[in-house]
Amino acid sequence: MDVTPKPIFHHFTVDVEEYFQVSALEPFAPRAQWELLPRRLDVGLHPLLDLLSEHGALATFFVLGWVGDRAPALVREIAERGHEVASHGSDHRRVTTITPDEFRDSVRSSKHLLEDITGKAVFGYRAPSFSIVRGGEWALEILVEEKYRYDSSLFPVRRKGYGFVGGKRDPYRLQLASGTLDEIPPATVNVGRAIFPAAGGAYFRHLPYALVHSALLSAERRGVPGTFYIHPWELDPDQPRIAAPFLTRLRHYGGLARTIPRLKRLLSSFQFQPIAASLRLHDTLPSLK
Repeated sequence: MDVTPKPIFHHFTVDVEEYFQVSALEPFAPRAQWELLPRRLDVGLHPLLDLLSEHGALATFFVLGWVGDRAPALVREIAERGHEVASHGSDHRRVTTITPDEFRDSVRSSKHLLEDITGKAVFGYRAPSFSIVRGGEWALEILVEEKYRYDSSLFPVRRKGYGFVGGKRDPYRLQLASGTLDEIPPATVNVGRAIFPAAGGAYFRHLPYALVHSALLSAERRGVPGTFYIHPWELDPDQPRIAAPFLTRLRHYGGLARTIPRLKRLLSSFQFQPIAASLRLHDTLPSLK
């Protein structure tokens, strides 16, 4: 009897947005100025796509509807390279700042747009800045009603600005009034009774590489996939600097030169696949005729 454990394929995920759309920069790069700022999405996106190809890894790309409207060719390229395209909402407004009707419009319009661009079904959603928090569970009900199959927004940590305190660390199924929804939380580490974020982004750039590495190893020991995330702008050290307070600039621009070397190390150490592959979801739309 073969008792060799099956290899764990983790989730490599990408939040596809421009450098000026980060929530921390919102007061200093308001939406009214977005059309005036130089776009650089491709500068970080293409090296990231190439890195994934070099390591035989596939990923889930959570794409803003705003990006799909303005760069449909980039979205098609993501899908054509074999990656999963999922929704990041329409315009990067945090769920905590909008009404249920506005949220429904965001997830519906972005889903339809991305499906029209790629010709493939969109199954997943991630809220900007992981902004589905306690008290915002109504958003999960709307996701089910709008035919989403999974969410990756409930970060089970306590942190200013986001965090679904008390949420589960590993993938699980939510039983909601409107139906079922699979939840894919970002990776964390457990230190005593405390749960700390370790999924990527600024944590990946600013803190020791061992943090993310240990989080994925811990998930493997539990026999489940861990979920990592990154943004294309984090592979673009030469992006324009936006005037902001020192700590905001430090968080956003600090460690950008470390991203690619660390990604190479990560991709050499672990196996990755899209979230839809873990959930065994089909990836093509029926005929649109």
